[in-house]
Amino acid sequence: MRNLITTKGAFHEPDHGTTTGHLERCHEEGFWMDIQDPGEEDFKILAEAFKFHPLTIEDVKQRGQRPKLDDYDGYRFMVLFAARWTEAGDLETDEYHLYLSDDYLVTVHDRPAPLLDELRRRIEETPGIARGKPEFLAYLVIDAVVDPTFDALQRLDSTIDELEDAIIDRADPEQLRRIYELKHSVTQLRQLLGAERDLFQRLITETLSDPELGAYYRDVYDHVIRQYESVDSLRDLLTGAMDVYLSTVSNRLNVTMRTLTVIASLFLPITFLTGFYGMNFTYLTGTLETQPLAFPIGVGTMLVATAIQLYIFKRRGWI
Repeated sequence: MRNLITTKGAFHEPDHGTTTGHLERCHEEGFWMDIQDPGEEDFKILAEAFKFHPLTIEDVKQRGQRPKLDDYDGYRFMVLFAARWTEAGDLETDEYHLYLSDDYLVTVHDRPAPLLDELRRRIEETPGIARGKPEFLAYLVIDAVVDPTFDALQRLDSTIDELEDAIIDRADPEQLRRIYELKHSVTQLRQLLGAERDLFQRLITETLSDPELGAYYRDVYDHVIRQYESVDSLRDLLTGAMDVYLSTVSNRLNVTMRTLTVIASLFLPITFLTGFYGMNFTYLTGTLETQPLAFPIGVGTMLVATAIQLYIFKRRGWI
């Protein structure tokens, strides 16, 4: 699916011919073309109409790149990532490819991008928002790509809090698996944000000749820095949640072992007495058979021994 919108707000769904026409007058009227879930026709437009380098088109097809900014003849190729929170409660990343030129901008991505759709509507309704400058339009698009990560990180923060509460209430192995999954996703996102941070540092340095545009890119750089710091904090929270889980399981095991130990200890004197009086010696059995109070005394001794043990255990706080 392709959408094209000019810096003046004109909106189109371009084919190969329409795209070529806009390219012929792009120095007068800059434009932004957004391609979602590209197919063979889209790759053909990128290769034949825009004449983009085959290596960039290969990157778009294969994906799995890292954030980068490469210079080519007449344009630059940028790869950015945005985090999103799925309905299944997982943290995933979307890969965006951007072709930046002095006269136009092309974005390519697989999944729907609500903030880009909203930006298109804003430009269509308020053409002046792009200020008639493709480079400012590029900033608006980059900012719309970067910002969704904040929402994903906020959702992750809430999920970690819920996990910790659930662990304290009742630890479960499924929670440990969940923590490991989230920690892997956060580590991957941290690596991507680190590369994006370096990318925007380079952009800021290169826009020193344009203080106004540089100020906007510094704002995006600040967003990336905040996201990077948030990811570091969330990674520490996940490590803390794992410690809480392990401590909770260990404490629960200690309580179980203490209970079993108390039960076993209560039966030690009882087992000794029954074993002693149950020996088949003639003297012992004969004496016990002639004493009518032998059985009540034996049972009473067991009860007294159990009561003494319970008192000692209670006094020491073991039960």
